[in-house]
This record gives sequence, structure tokens and C-alpha cells, in this order.
Amino acid sequence: MGTKDIMTMQEVQEMKQQLEQVFSIVRLLDGEILETGEGIEPPCQCYSIWGKDERCTNCISRKALKEKRQKTKIEIVDSKVYQVISKYLNIDGKPYIMEMINNLEDDDIIDSEDRENLLAELSGYADELYKDALTGVFNRRYYEDKVRNLESSAGVAMVDLDDFKLYNDTYGHDAGDKALKVVVEVIRRHVRKTDKVVRFGGDEFLLLIPDINVDNFTKKLKEIQEEVHAARVPGYSQLKLSVSIGGVLSTGEKLGEAVLRADKFMYRAKQRKNMVVISENEIAGRNSAQEILLQDKTRLTILIVDDSEMNRCILSEMLGADYDILEATNGEEAIKLLRQYETGISLVLLDLVMPVMDGFGVLSYMNERNWIEDIPVIMISGEDSVSYVRRAFDLGVADYIKKPFDAQVVYKRVYNTITLYAKQRRLLVLVTDQIYEKEKNNRMMISILSQIVEFRNGESGAHVLHINIITELILERLIQKTDQYDLSSSVRRMIVTASALHDIGKIGIDDKILNKPGKLTKEEFEVIKTHSAIGASMLESLEYYKNEPLVRIAHDICRWHHERYDGKGYPDGLKGEEIPISAQVVALADVYDALISDRVYKKAYSHEKAVEMILNGECGTFNPLLLECLKDIQDRLKEEMTTMSEERAKTVDSGRATSEFEGYEKTKEELFKSMSEDIRKEYIDTVPTIGGGGTDVPEKVNKK
Repeated sequence: MGTKDIMTMQEVQEMKQQLEQVFSIVRLLDGEILETGEGIEPPCQCYSIWGKDERCTNCISRKALKEKRQKTKIEIVDSKVYQVISKYLNIDGKPYIMEMINNLEDDDIIDSEDRENLLAELSGYADELYKDALTGVFNRRYYEDKVRNLESSAGVAMVDLDDFKLYNDTYGHDAGDKALKVVVEVIRRHVRKTDKVVRFGGDEFLLLIPDINVDNFTKKLKEIQEEVHAARVPGYSQLKLSVSIGGVLSTGEKLGEAVLRADKFMYRAKQRKNMVVISENEIAGRNSAQEILLQDKTRLTILIVDDSEMNRCILSEMLGADYDILEATNGEEAIKLLRQYETGISLVLLDLVMPVMDGFGVLSYMNERNWIEDIPVIMISGEDSVSYVRRAFDLGVADYIKKPFDAQVVYKRVYNTITLYAKQRRLLVLVTDQIYEKEKNNRMMISILSQIVEFRNGESGAHVLHINIITELILERLIQKTDQYDLSSSVRRMIVTASALHDIGKIGIDDKILNKPGKLTKEEFEVIKTHSAIGASMLESLEYYKNEPLVRIAHDICRWHHERYDGKGYPDGLKGEEIPISAQVVALADVYDALISDRVYKKAYSHEKAVEMILNGECGTFNPLLLECLKDIQDRLKEEMTTMSEERAKTVDSGRATSEFEGYEKTKEELFKSMSEDIRKEYIDTVPTIGGGGTDVPEKVNKK
């Protein structure tokens, strides 16, 4: 239908009457009103169709006005397809838009097959438009376009993944992404197909659960919270997830309003973490909201220490609604309560000037017992001299609040301090777990390598474990007797770990010699002796890791654990303290375990006989200090070895009862033997050997 460039209002009204014969809705919009949005009575005809009370973000009428031409779009609402046409008109010199809306369900406009195809195609587009790419749930755009302005009776919950930024910063974005996916998987297991899950923000999810009562709603949120806490992130077993959840039951209000209330409760839950806070809104005739705190019934506890009853009362009034309050009138009472509750106290509000014992006395006592690291203290005092404040901060207070009190300031500082300490503790746990996991993986790989050697040597894998335990016991006693060696806790852990590799060089020894029953010839013994140099050479070949502390210690142990204190050992004839203490300790552990163990060439000696032989010098000369350590720990050593032997026997006996276990053991042995053969072949041509056609062992070297 053509139109003139400029039309009169009468002409337009006649055209509108004609269009109403074709379209379901026809309306004329003033361009100025359309541009500003003012003067349009909500809900207008267009808005009422879409179920909105505000203009569409993709309003084609505004686009038609801007471009001064006709625009068309398709809208889908509740499986109904609408055609919208917006035509620009110049009426008496002023801009207008003629908006025409039609339902495309009529068969004479579009047949049923085409309609279904159109719906399918457009629905697919909508799915992509409203889907979160990472988790597969609805995105924030879906909430804004389809949910926010709906009125529905539903349970509305905000779910926030605690410490998400911490996961990303500590472990990387891959860990964070996987954590989010785990949370979504848990949520999906607890919601129906008709329920909606929306990724509301980076680490926040919105749950919309229609037609649910308060008991089932509470139960469902609690189950989600508990299951997330029990879940593990694939590839990041050290991560301990938790969520904070705020929930409300919405009745007779827009869902957007309910979301705001749920969000408020969610932030309240985050004060504790791993918590659910829900509110009933006018349920069962109740006019006031009832908050239900789940997970545990206890709240954080604050200790107020002040000799002024009025001050204690004021602070209790400020904080008592959200925290449990303990009171003390002086420092001695405070210490008694700290002893009783320990870390059950989340924060101390401490006055400085008090009778009997002042605040500085309390701080000193807390420092002596390292309580100050776990229990934050906020100083409260009318005394604001620089020396007082400085001394308090030197003793570890987290903050200072000057009397008289401002309620909002006190509450905010208390909340911030508790939250900060909680984050620090959580970060410490994460870092500790990360270190532990790394060390565990190191120990596991070292154990695998050492067991490969044991399988080749025809010995049980127990030898490696024995060496670990004996080495640890000797080191433990050694640091009690002397401080002449650098044996910090980290160094001791590395020595114990590296001890498992002491015989790794046996990979380069021929099986016929290594497992020969009976006495070795002189030539064969010379070949066996090369294993210490072979092991050291293998570790030296680790170009990227050879300077790492653990590898250096392992190198020293491998090369020199057969040296003796009098210089009569091998391969380099080192004497006395020329031998690294790590190699000295492992040498003693190795000899003891060799004596008490069955070997292809001998039967085991008793614990008592083994200790006697070592102390009498029948097995070579050792550091006199280490011999004293062995003598001191001999009873405990016997107990440890006996316990391990009994546990191993139980495992073997129970395992032999089933063919399944025997099959497993056989498979494991074959695996280790095949792995050891591959490794031996890799190193046999590159590592120095004697008597087997290889190169000679290097001449005597200096200690590294």
C-alpha cells in the first residue's frame, strides 16, 4: 500500500481503519512520545501482548522512526508466532509510526507445517541466545527478557559459590570453570524439568521453582548445599566446594522483587559460608517474614571485654541480633573464656584500660599461645595516644575503634574483620592442600620408580617403605641430639622422600647378576657396586630438575649411601663428614633393613641381632652420633617393623583367599617388570657400568 510523503491525520485514520481489517492490533504512535517513552500508558497494547511493562530492547518501531522507513520482525510468545510491522509516516509535518501486529496462526497466512518449522528454527535461535555457554543453563539475558517481570508463586533462591575468585587465583580458570560445572550438575539433580536454573552472575545462580511449599523448598536447598560441599572437582581433588544460598517464597509479586530479597538473604548466608538462609513471605497466615538458618543452629560468637557494663550493653545491642555474645569484665575473665571456647570465639572486642588485667595482658597471653593468629581482636578504647595504639597493633590487633561507638561503624568493622580472617584461613587451607597434593604426587611417582627397582631386584616393595620409616625415625632423634646439621622440617621431609630412590641405579644392572642366588664373584660384585654411580648419573641427566633441592638430595643419597665413615666405602671413598648427612642416615637405614629382611642370598636376622651387628661394627663404620640415635630408637624401631610386618601379613593372607586378588597381584608384578625393563633399556646404554661392556665408572669425585 503506497502512501504520500506527507499525509493528513484524516488520511491516516482512514488508512488505519482499512488496516484493522487485516491486522489484530493497529496503533498510531507519536514519534516524540515514542522516542522519550513519556505519555505511553502502561501497559500499552503492544506491551500487554508480550507480558511486559516496559519497551522491548529490540523495539522495531523506534528503529523505523530512526531510519524513517518500514521495519518488520517476528516475535514468539508462549508458542504463538506474531508478525510486527512498523511503518514510518510523516503526518502534517510531524513523525509518526503506524504499528501493526498480527497472529500468524491463521492457516491462510501460514500453514501448520511451515509454522512448526518456523517455530523450531526460531526456538533454536532463542535457545542459543538465552543459554550460558559454559554451564548450559539459562543466562542473565533470559532472566531480564523472560522472567524478571513475571508474577508467579514460586520458590526463588540465589546460590553463590563461595571463594570463587580464590579458586581462580590459586588454581587457574580451568579449576574455576570446572567448579561452576560441578555446582550446576548438583543443582540439576535436585530440580524438575519445569524449574529454571539461571547463571545470574559469574559465580551466582538463580533457581526458580514454581508451586513448592516451604518445607520442600527448604529441604531442596539444604540438599543442594550439602551435596555441593561433598562434591569433588575433577582434576582438583584438593578443592573443597561450598555454596551460600538465600531463598524466599514469592507470592503476589514480580519475580524480580523476590530475586532482590533472595539476594539479600544470600549475602547474609555468606557471612558464615556453606549456609542456607530462607524467608517465608506471608505463608500460612503469617504477616512477617520468618528467617530460617540452616546447616547448624549456632551463630558466630563474639567476646566483649570491657569493665564498663554500659559499654558491654551498648555493644551487645549493636551485635546481638546477628552474633552470640560472651562478656568479660576484665582480662582474667577474658582468658578463662578463651581457654574454654578457644577458636569457638570468632572475634574479641577488647578494652585496653581495665582492672585486674588490662587489654595488653590479654594480648600478650594470646600471642604466647598463638591464639592471635586464629582469633582476631579489635581494640576498643577511649585512649587514642599514639603509643597505646602502636603497642596494640604491635601485639596483633586487627583494628581499632574509638569510644564513643558509632553503631554502623562497629558493625561494619566487626563484619569485615571476621570475613577477612575467614578468607585468610580458607586461603591457608587451599595453599596447604595444594602443597600436600604436590608432595603426595611426588611421593607417589618416587614410590612407583622405587618399586620398579624392587621388582627387578626380586625383593618386596616393603624395603622402600622400611627405608622411609627408619630414615624418618633416625632424623627425628638426630635433631634432638644435635643442631650441627641443616635439618629443617622441609629438609627432613625431602630426605625421607628421596630415600626411596637410593637404589634406583640397580635398573642398570643385569638381572642375572642382580638376582643371583648365592655368593657373587669378585667381578660380579664390582658390577653391583656400580649401581650407586648409575643412579647418580640418571639424576644428573635430569636437565630441567637436577638443581631442585629434592633431586640434589636424591643424588647425594644415590651416589654415597654405600660410603662408610672410615673411608672404606664406595664409589668415591669419602670419609667422615665428607659424606652428606642424608647419605649417612640412609646408609644406616639400608644396612639395618637388609639385615632384618630375607634376601636371595640369606635369611633374615632378628631385630636384636641386626642392631648388635651394626653397633659392633660388623657392617662397616658409621657416624658415632647416628649409632647413638639407633641405640636410642631401637625399641620404637622394633615396634614399627613388627607392626608393618603384621599388617602386611594380614593383607597377603586376606588377599590369597580370592583368585581376584591373586590375579591383581600377578598383573601388577607383570606391569612393574615390563616398566622396569623399558626403563633399564633406556638407561643401560647411556649410564656408566662395569663388567657389562659399558664405560667405566667416573673416578673419585668431590662431594657436591
